[in-house]
Amino acid sequence: MPQIRVRFFAAAREAFGTRECSTAATTLGDLVTALNEGAGTEASTVLGRSSFLVNAIATTDRDVTLNEGDTVDVLPPFAGG
Repeated sequence: MPQIRVRFFAAAREAFGTRECSTAATTLGDLVTALNEGAGTEASTVLGRSSFLVNAIATTDRDVTLNEGDTVDVLPPFAGG
């Protein structure tokens, strides 16, 4: 199974307590499931509201295939003014 680099931003970084990690996954859906397995309530909530970039391309397709060395960015909703 491919190892995927996951980078967390803003509230996701805070909730997961790290800037990045590596995990095995073949699809974005598998990756989200794997991240949720070890996550606390806050991290799961943030993950459920986040958008994702796969190799810098936004996607909502949880069936998108991930390959060895891919990078997935977890972007929670941002507020600003």
